[in-house]
Amino acid sequence: MDEKTLEIYNDSFEYCLSKEGFLPRFYELFMESSPEVREKLRDTDIQRQAWILKKSLYVLTMASVGTDEARNELIRLGKSHGPQGLKIPAYMYDLWLDCLLRAVKEFHTAWHPEIERSWRKMLGPHIAVLKSFS
Repeated sequence: MDEKTLEIYNDSFEYCLSKEGFLPRFYELFMESSPEVREKLRDTDIQRQAWILKKSLYVLTMASVGTDEARNELIRLGKSHGPQGLKIPAYMYDLWLDCLLRAVKEFHTAWHPEIERSWRKMLGPHIAVLKSFS
């Protein structure tokens, strides 16, 4: 990962996660994205899920800089969301990322296209790993 992308992503990541309402807004957007997503999240405690998402975003970020622990956690996430676990279909990961980036755009006051590119570069490869377990 090039230094500039990492810097833009990290600044945006920390900024958005510091904003109250960012993760709940993501979940609103995500649930609006498809009836299947709504059904998957129907009985979910969104506050608890937002806390889990925050932890997972840190794992994805750490996996981007190459820690073995984070890569192992990514594999664990993939398995737990795969056919033997939550049964998340591959297309939902694309919806997930698109909704996350819509929330970033809404909450990041200094948003510009390079921010979206940095998030996609950082998270895209890990989303592909998660999709591979579907």
